[in-house]
Amino acid sequence: MASQLLPLELIDKCVGSRIWVVMKGDKEFSGTLLGFDDYVNMVMEDVTEFDYTGAQIKLPKLLLNGNNICMASYPHEASFHGELTKKNS
Repeated sequence: MASQLLPLELIDKCVGSRIWVVMKGDKEFSGTLLGFDDYVNMVMEDVTEFDYTGAQIKLPKLLLNGNNICMASYPHEASFHGELTKKNS
């Protein structure tokens, strides 16, 4: 039987890597995950914020509230903005 990977263990494996985070309220972020806590509050650096209009904002560091995170992924970076734009077209 394969061993189980718990959600926080999976997030822990992403520390130091670029991730993509989808928030409640039509915002998405991509950046390097620096750390997180038991509530999945995340600290990221070198962040790009995408909104439903397709606008991009660069941020040096960011703290995300885990209560507002819908999904976090370790994706192919080329798909970030294209998927957001397609979703809202």
